[in-house]
Amino acid sequence: MKKILFCLVVAMMATTNMNAQNSYDEHKQEIAISLGGLSNSDIITGFEKIGEALVGVSTDNEKFFGPISAEYFYHLKPWIGVGGIIAYGQMSEDMYFSKKKETKDGKITNHYTTLMPAVKFDWLRRQYFGLYTKLAIGATLRSEKIDYYADDKKDFSENGLHVNWQVSVIGVEAGGTQLRGFLELGTGEQGIALLGVRYKF
Repeated sequence: MKKILFCLVVAMMATTNMNAQNSYDEHKQEIAISLGGLSNSDIITGFEKIGEALVGVSTDNEKFFGPISAEYFYHLKPWIGVGGIIAYGQMSEDMYFSKKKETKDGKITNHYTTLMPAVKFDWLRRQYFGLYTKLAIGATLRSEKIDYYADDKKDFSENGLHVNWQVSVIGVEAGGTQLRGFLELGTGEQGIALLGVRYKF
């Protein structure tokens, strides 16, 4: 595994050097917004359903929003940028104490706010096209609220903080010299796939 990673890094560096003279390196800063799917928080929510079932709670009518992300990078060199990502996602679902789901007993709502320092490796840079890899690690604030519909039950709310990350193995961007669309594939709190728009200046 170490040999494979070493060869990959060497290949990326060689590609960077080969394309340096043809790259478009004028802009040092970039901002981006994106929308992803199947984030870490979405996956965790899926596993939690197993626990809910064990205590006799069932859910239905799931609704997901996001994750929607904003990011900023400053390029120390044309091929490497450092910056940060902020991401937000939301999930809501109806809750039932009966397996027959005849009457809604409550609603569960989760908000996920994530902040992550990040690094971006632009290993293929062209004036109108680029390939890159992005790594980020930080923390997610999860706010959970349960609204019970029965008068004899008190609503519940809880906040928790946990480590989170994003690994975009491959990113593809294309467009103008400043405004570009992009697609990323990987895993993490921004999702396994995300689409967005990036502006370089």
